[in-house]
Amino acid sequence: MEFDNIECVSSSDGLNEDEIHHRYPHHPNPHHGHHQFSSSKPQNGTSNPNNSNGVNNIVGATGITPATSVHELLECPVCTNSMYPPIHQCQNGHTLCSTCKVRVHNQCPTCRSELGDIRCLALEKVAESLELPCKYCSLGCPEIFPYYSKLKHEAICNFRPYNCPYAGSECSVVGDIPFLVAHLRDDHKVDMHTGSTFNHRYVKSNPREVENATWMLTVFHSFGQYFCLHFEAFQLGMAPVYMAFLRFMGDEAEARNYSYSLEVGANGRKLTWEGTPRSIRDSHRKVRDSHDGLIIQRNMALFFSGGDRKELKLRVTGRVWKEQQNPDAGPCIQNFS
Repeated sequence: MEFDNIECVSSSDGLNEDEIHHRYPHHPNPHHGHHQFSSSKPQNGTSNPNNSNGVNNIVGATGITPATSVHELLECPVCTNSMYPPIHQCQNGHTLCSTCKVRVHNQCPTCRSELGDIRCLALEKVAESLELPCKYCSLGCPEIFPYYSKLKHEAICNFRPYNCPYAGSECSVVGDIPFLVAHLRDDHKVDMHTGSTFNHRYVKSNPREVENATWMLTVFHSFGQYFCLHFEAFQLGMAPVYMAFLRFMGDEAEARNYSYSLEVGANGRKLTWEGTPRSIRDSHRKVRDSHDGLIIQRNMALFFSGGDRKELKLRVTGRVWKEQQNPDAGPCIQNFS
């Protein structure tokens, strides 16, 4: 699809209007494949010194740390991920994970013999004796887990990388927040603003056409944190609506320390929304589909646009503030600085 023209004048705290023209949910993505900002595989495991299951005897005098060697044995030769039960093996003893067994059409990728349904119970038992660091240890996670608990932790680890929050394309880039901020600025050409208030005008020609549309993402730096402002059109049931919402570039627990408000209006009428920004751990689509933001019906949006209603022109203002605990009074107070 072709883009509409885009004109954006950068400002935030000065409350000069930014005019952001409609664009479709597609953006050239220079990182078309999967990009990992850092290694997701720990290079060294940690064995339990109190382990009595004889892990050290499995490896022998190889000069390699025992936990590392066993960890390598538990790595699937096809996908290189750690293997979990059922672990399959061929008649010659070569192993692979259950997912890859289907992918290789039941043929051993090492010796090409038929795999059959042989389980490597010895290796599964060895795995039970291991304790390994989280694969995000290089990003700061200090935790060590039993082998079979590690995967569950890693799915919710607070140190795991974040997905790119850009909503205009399916971007597979992951990384920490500073990395993603630079990625949004340099690769997606996202507008960057500093300050806790904003004032935008969103413009779209032919607003009566029913279609999904995503406007350019805007990132705000405030209180030492980054926030993503989204605005788009989509179908809610049979009715087209417009929606604005804010996402926090960090974890959900941190996001709850902040609040934001959005306001749209004209001709003596206005709609307001106040809430807590959602973490970018929640996908853009998940937040949108939960309707957690300012929703404007099309007829109301056209009324706010004024004129002959042949062009959508919505002026959205808002602010972000930090909830602070008053040590004397107890309840939270708002900090707008």
